Amino acid sequence: MRLGMLLKYSGAPNSLALEQVLEAERLGYDSVWSGEAYGTDAVTPTAWILARTTRIRAGTGIMQMQARTPACTAMTALTLQALSNNRFLLGIGASGPQVVEGWHGVPFGKPMARTREYIEILRKILKREAALQHAGELYQIPYKGPGATGLGKPLKSILHGDPNMPIYAASITPIGLRTAGEVADGVLPIFMSPEKTSMVTEPLLAGIANGPAGRSLADFDVAPYVRIAMGADLQACRDALKPELALYIGGMGARTKNFYNDFTKQLGYEEAAVKIQDAYLSGKRAEAIAAVPDTLVDAVSLVGSPDRIKNRLQAWKEAGKTHAVGSMLLSGVTVDSLRVVAEAVL
Repeated sequence: MRLGMLLKYSGAPNSLALEQVLEAERLGYDSVWSGEAYGTDAVTPTAWILARTTRIRAGTGIMQMQARTPACTAMTALTLQALSNNRFLLGIGASGPQVVEGWHGVPFGKPMARTREYIEILRKILKREAALQHAGELYQIPYKGPGATGLGKPLKSILHGDPNMPIYAASITPIGLRTAGEVADGVLPIFMSPEKTSMVTEPLLAGIANGPAGRSLADFDVAPYVRIAMGADLQACRDALKPELALYIGGMGARTKNFYNDFTKQLGYEEAAVKIQDAYLSGKRAEAIAAVPDTLVDAVSLVGSPDRIKNRLQAWKEAGKTHAVGSMLLSGVTVDSLRVVAEAVL
């Protein structure tokens, strides 16, 4: 099981946690990832980290598809790949309707159809087997629709890159995981429990079976986000992670469309998920945070003393042996917690 870390994408970038990144590289961590919501973008921090390191890989976790054309994403990926000696990892995702329509001002549309077309176009550009052409429901290249000049022509990237650049998709919904298994090389689930990996792997395997022949879960990187809070006071560590969990479960989406809330229910916390969402959407954030169960924090995170975290890592390592987890991406790291996890895993 490989180890990675996540950069913060809210609040001040804090010099992009360079001290932690450099320590992760020294310890043998495989990757560092940058995300975006409606503030910091994913690409700029990734470029910065690649420029300040020499071995660790850096990826976008994730670039929002609706914010960029597939060709723009491909150009960005090829450029970062070339500048970093092939250390760039490409992660894309659909985000959610609140961000896509409320921030980017474009229709949320059909996220699975977009993921399929987007990755198909990316692969065509990366492979350079022919000038780019695509006739899909969401993308037509060259464009011939309303307002077109008629002067568009198929083009081939003038930059040569690795045609096998891995492409990650972010998803935790069953249909999203199936789509990722079919068309991507890895998936970035925002929550996961090592005791309930089948929630992720079963739909992934169904998708992999419909993808290119000969692939298995061993060829696919399941890279969950795992929050970590290390300290002597176990309850304080749990409480430190509850605001973010409450935000996703309760506030990252509408009442009728919140993927994180749905996943929490599937984990076995249906009553808590309802309470968290009701409180959060009513403006009672303190109540929403208080409604996050300690057992849910324990299930999807690493919390407590170094010894407790090392013990909990055994379940994750077992999941890695079956390829249910290929990479563990740690969120909220400190230099000390990076070292504790590296000692237990690497």
